[in-house]
Amino acid sequence: MLETAKVAKITGLPASTLRYYEEKGLIKSVGRKGLSRLFEPDIIEQLEFIALARIARFSLKDIAAMFSRNGAYHVDRQLLKEKAKTLDDEIKRLTAVRDGLLHVSDCMASSHSECPRFQKLLRVAAKKQSRDKHIRNKV
Repeated sequence: MLETAKVAKITGLPASTLRYYEEKGLIKSVGRKGLSRLFEPDIIEQLEFIALARIARFSLKDIAAMFSRNGAYHVDRQLLKEKAKTLDDEIKRLTAVRDGLLHVSDCMASSHSECPRFQKLLRVAAKKQSRDKHIRNKV
C-alpha cells in the first residue's frame, strides 16, 4: 500500500489534487493510516493516465468515464480520433494567431490600427469570442 505522501512524491501531485481526484471519482483510496489515505500500487499508472488525458485536454468528466469501477481504464479509439481532430483545429488556429502576431510585431505600418493584417486579427478574435459566448449560452 502507498500512503498519500508517497504517491504525491512519486507523481509530483499535491495531496489536495489526490483528494480532489478521489472526490471526483477518478481514483479511490483503499483505506487510511491515521489521517493519510492508502492507495494500491496501480494508483501511479492511473495518475499517469489522468496526466496524459489532461495534457490532451480531456475534461475530468471525460476521464472519469474512461475508468471502470476497479480502476482499470478503457480508451475509446473514436473519442481519441475526435480529440486529435479538435487539437489539429486548435493548432491551426493558434498557428494563424502566432503568425499574425509576428507579422504585426514586424509590420512597417506607422501604427497597428493602420495594419490590415492586425485589423483582420481583431475581427477574427471578435467573431470567435462572440461565437464562443453564444455556444456557452446555449448549453
